[in-house]
Amino acid sequence: MSAAAPGADALAAYRPALRPGVLLSDALLHGAATVHLIKDTDSDSSFKVGPKEHFLIARMDGEHTLGEIGEAYAQAYGRRLDHTRWQQILRMLGTRGLLTGAPARTSAEATGGPGPAASATPRRGVLRGSIRLVADADATAARLHRAVGFLLAPGWMVPLLTALVAMEAVIALRAGELLQATREVFTNPVLLTGLATLLWFSTALHELAHAVVARHNGGKVAEIGLRWRFPVLIMYCTVDNYLYLGSRRQRINTALAGAVMNLLFLLPFCALWLFAPLDDPTHDAFGALLLLGSAQALAMLVPLPPLDGYRIAGQLCGATELAASTVTYLRLAARRDPAAAGYPRRARTAYLGYGTCAVLALVLVLAAVVAAVVHLLPA
Repeated sequence: MSAAAPGADALAAYRPALRPGVLLSDALLHGAATVHLIKDTDSDSSFKVGPKEHFLIARMDGEHTLGEIGEAYAQAYGRRLDHTRWQQILRMLGTRGLLTGAPARTSAEATGGPGPAASATPRRGVLRGSIRLVADADATAARLHRAVGFLLAPGWMVPLLTALVAMEAVIALRAGELLQATREVFTNPVLLTGLATLLWFSTALHELAHAVVARHNGGKVAEIGLRWRFPVLIMYCTVDNYLYLGSRRQRINTALAGAVMNLLFLLPFCALWLFAPLDDPTHDAFGALLLLGSAQALAMLVPLPPLDGYRIAGQLCGATELAASTVTYLRLAARRDPAAAGYPRRARTAYLGYGTCAVLALVLVLAAVVAAVVHLLPA
């Protein structure tokens, strides 16, 4: 006992600290489990831990001793960690290079494969591939944020969002007129080409909006580039630490930014459409742009398998891989598999709610598409 006591005392006085490049996420649903993600930005490796492990790791800030962390853990979970368990936890964090003083791991060490230098060049082909448009995407996002970040203040956002609601109300009330305008545009190759160009430009602004809002919320933009899946060519933006932003609200705002930008892009065209002469060909073009642009933006909000890489519905439910997890749970529930009953209430509520909304959304989308096609067909 006396020989072991000094080691235990020294361990209790130890003040562990995570390295600055280590990020921790909020609680996320992953299947039946609640998990937290931990990412080492130096090696770009990440892994999942449970709520109890996260409780301990989140308090390793160099200010709290293991004794203090253990006391807080005992109060929260009703049990104390012994000397052996602490050693296991510290050994695991040290081996992964997550603690200050431990050697940082490279990507090759973390994944057992080549490091970032070997995999930095994206794979490209004629039918599919991608290319970066800027060398330093984060610096580009910072410059954009300095230029337009003031629009994210409530004094600007409230009137802009109010204008968007008014615009969508006008579109809903005059949907028949807009459908007729769209039909006319589809018979005019010149107007149709201009419409497609404007819609593509709005998708580019969509991605840049993700970058600006992510930067506003403390995110790091890893890439801005072009991606093609023949015959489609689109811009993309990758926020490196999106899941590790400070709060769920910040993640939802970042996810919503693209759809909101699509709608903001339409505001001046809505004014032009309202005041353009009815016999002017551009009147139909602006009307078609309003209808198709709104449909494009609102599609990002539909709780189907994510059209947008930022998974708006998933962030609202606090879940990762929401569509796949929902399908898995619904299959288990349909078979009355005992494993379905093992899902916690929070997970069952999220997956059942998402599944129900997804089915209803799919029915409404299909009904809207059928109605639009019937309306656009020649009489």
